[in-house]
Amino acid sequence: MNKHKKDKNQEEQEEIKSEEPTNNESEESAQFEKAEAKIAELETQVKEWNDKFLRKAAEFENYKRRTENDQFNLINYAAESFIIKLLPVVDDFERSMEHIDDIESTKSVKDGIKLVYEKLLKLLSEQGVKKMQTKGEPFNVDYHDALMQKKDDSVPPHTVLEEIESGYMYRDKVIRHAKVIVSEESTDNSQISKEGSSESSTEKEI
Repeated sequence: MNKHKKDKNQEEQEEIKSEEPTNNESEESAQFEKAEAKIAELETQVKEWNDKFLRKAAEFENYKRRTENDQFNLINYAAESFIIKLLPVVDDFERSMEHIDDIESTKSVKDGIKLVYEKLLKLLSEQGVKKMQTKGEPFNVDYHDALMQKKDDSVPPHTVLEEIESGYMYRDKVIRHAKVIVSEESTDNSQISKEGSSESSTEKEI
């Protein structure tokens, strides 16, 4: 009887042992399937990100090409709008030249030229270009280019007497210095200066 029980218990233990590898194999199989599914998911994500990267790279190249073209056009045609505004002034000159021989009155010619000149100055002013007012102003190397000095006791020394060539500013920048004639030191001032120096020297000697 006892032997029979032992045999039965031994058989049960053997059955349990025979079932254990089967359970382990099932777990390993499940883990393997999960790993394969995860790999497939990651591969899909990699492919999607790769496609996005390629699209973004292509978009950037297109943007870069458009920007380069815009910059090229901006540099080459920067003055286009100003030139278009300047053309009517050229038209006025051409119309005046066509009829200049038919005009007997010099006053009409002068008035026409003056009108075109004022129109041109107005156009320049609208673009931020202004003509300097130099005559009677103190000489300033930032704005003036002195061609010569001239004696004139009626004004202080280093005063602009005449303007040989107009100076112009573009906004707050000098784009052409005015060429001017400047008053020199007056003789009276020089004499007074010399006398003052002599008196000072005499006082020091005393």
